[in-house]
Amino acid sequence: MTEPSTPGSKGEAASWDGGYVEEMEYGWNDSYAESLSTGYSPEMNVKIIRRAEIDLESTEFDDAAAGLNAAVAEAGGYFERSELNNYSRYRQGYYTVRVPAERFESFCAAVGALCQVNSISRSADDVSESYYDTEARLITQQTKLTRLQELLAKAESMEDIITLESAISETELAIESLTGSLRKYDSLVNYATVTITLSEVYKLTEIEEPAIGFGAKLGEAFRRGCTGFVDAMQSLLLAVARGWVGWLIFLVIAAVVAIVVTRAVRRSRARDAERRALREQQLAEQKRQAEK
Repeated sequence: MTEPSTPGSKGEAASWDGGYVEEMEYGWNDSYAESLSTGYSPEMNVKIIRRAEIDLESTEFDDAAAGLNAAVAEAGGYFERSELNNYSRYRQGYYTVRVPAERFESFCAAVGALCQVNSISRSADDVSESYYDTEARLITQQTKLTRLQELLAKAESMEDIITLESAISETELAIESLTGSLRKYDSLVNYATVTITLSEVYKLTEIEEPAIGFGAKLGEAFRRGCTGFVDAMQSLLLAVARGWVGWLIFLVIAAVVAIVVTRAVRRSRARDAERRALREQQLAEQKRQAEK
């Protein structure tokens, strides 16, 4: 690629190869160049992305949802996503909440106090190195853009102007991309992400402690058996209650069928009895005639 030339003394001349300006033009020293290449040092602020996933269930769905709204407002956060499904008898809510990073732990504790927590997981992702590397590359591109603009102001030939304008356009695109990456990092670092599932249930899931010893295990087995029997009877009664119309129709049809079948059987038996009686009369008559 042809290097753009600028008028002036040798000390004023600048070299440019593919958009890279020599470090001596800026007075960069070794330590500064090293900081830009690594982008991160232990003295810098640590950038942590915090996330959590919480699985909740409650027999009082409306109260739990209202409590969740209050906890989000108290933490100074907002709902990034909110979805409510009501496909079956019970509702299920899915929420993605963003809260300030400094309120992350207190918010998780507040949500856990709303209703029963079946599971909770937390994660912390250190993105310091990637963050400061991106920041360093942004500074490099911004410095490069400034130098290219200075060279463009001094360029005289059309070839140099076209080459420099193309390099400036590419550099501006790189700056825009790096700036967007930093904004995304800042959003994820400054606001933690909490994913919450809230399920409405008829009965809370039992979180059982492990039984110790044979006696405890035996007692736990009996308890589970009784609980299972009671739950099965409750489910049966609820099924009957929910489908009483169907059961009523079934019983009416069964009763009609039973009456029809009973009458048919009785008529059949009566005809059989009549035929037997007639046969007996015929036999008796034949016997009397034979005696004469």
